[in-house]
Amino acid sequence: MTEQRIVLDAHTSDPVTMGWMQGLPPAPEKRILAAAAGHMRFPTHRHAFSHMREFLPSARVSRGGGAVWELPESPRDDLDSVRFTTLDDGREMSWGDSLAANFTDAILVLHCGQVVYERYFGVTRRDTPHIAFSVTKSFVGTVAEMLVEEGRLDPEAPVGDLLPEMLGSGFADATLRQVMDMTTALDFSEDYTDSASGIGAFSLALGLTPRPAGYTGPTDVYAFLPTIAKAGEHGERFTYRTCNTEVLGWIVARTENKRLDRVLSERIWQPLGMEQDADFLIDSTGMPFAGGGLNPVLRDLARFGEAMRCDGVGHGGAAIPLAAVESIRGGASRTAFAKAGYVYLPDCSYRSQWWTMPGNHGAYAARGIHGQGIYIDPVAEMVIARFGSHPIAASSGNDPVSLPAYRAMAERLMQG
Repeated sequence: MTEQRIVLDAHTSDPVTMGWMQGLPPAPEKRILAAAAGHMRFPTHRHAFSHMREFLPSARVSRGGGAVWELPESPRDDLDSVRFTTLDDGREMSWGDSLAANFTDAILVLHCGQVVYERYFGVTRRDTPHIAFSVTKSFVGTVAEMLVEEGRLDPEAPVGDLLPEMLGSGFADATLRQVMDMTTALDFSEDYTDSASGIGAFSLALGLTPRPAGYTGPTDVYAFLPTIAKAGEHGERFTYRTCNTEVLGWIVARTENKRLDRVLSERIWQPLGMEQDADFLIDSTGMPFAGGGLNPVLRDLARFGEAMRCDGVGHGGAAIPLAAVESIRGGASRTAFAKAGYVYLPDCSYRSQWWTMPGNHGAYAARGIHGQGIYIDPVAEMVIARFGSHPIAASSGNDPVSLPAYRAMAERLMQG
């Protein structure tokens, strides 16, 4: 008899329904173990992404003791009915149905600074920190742009000048701008399905995934980054690689002479009146995971997006210099980006760790694996913040649904 394979959808894989980590103590078959990589595997990651500090060491990004930036609420009951056509197979779908299709854990829509839509699913609640993965990169890139605007970083400076520890690596002759825009040429593959890829080796050094028996490689990020070799000529094409952000985060921390968790606290969290501290995953040296370790609550993700939409102004003041925001949303080389072959992102570019979409209302986005995101549409005066736990890591798993859904939502909101 042929064994029938059960395919879990967003409803049947709901972490509450599946009972992960429930019970005092949880039954052995319901426990999630970091030592077995349960925090990074579907379906158990649907619970773990909202509890990452229980599986991995973390530092705190403090909100300080200031007042919270209150977000006015004006909920609408007509938005679940927004309809669009998917990019892959041309299905017609509603906004409400798209949330399950993309394994959404939480989503919030701001329009003109007001919360018009907000939903939470599974074990994720309004006060739940959730891993943002590569959305973290956009926070780091924004702070780097702030330091450039202040004249404290030169975008044309070689990495070897900024970090002498990297002189023997493939990064040594890359400029800071090439690192910020990911046009470096490196021997590093971002293949999430291959444990032997560059991102797989990085994850082992970081401690994000368990190390196999007999592992003799680097055991922290500082030790891993100098081992990355050069492959080609810098500046010719965009290639998405998390190691760029780790180098950028190191440069930001070295420039500020503060660890990255404290930099984000002082530069972003406190000035923007975030409502909760965030967790920031760290390696064995205490170095925060700049490329994907931030765990904020959803509303704080939205606050950051709203400040970016409003020219850097949030919580009653200018938290991010206008020049830094303009540099980001102005984008970078579309020719360099096109060489990467993103089917669902035509005519786009990548600037300072942000994805820019000039033909789509000038939208720009922070994007993370498994469905994390901040999407900013300046024409529609809309910001969308989302957490997800999609079974497929790469954004190609949810882009065919999320990108047209966001555009359709923008059109509905622009109708009034």
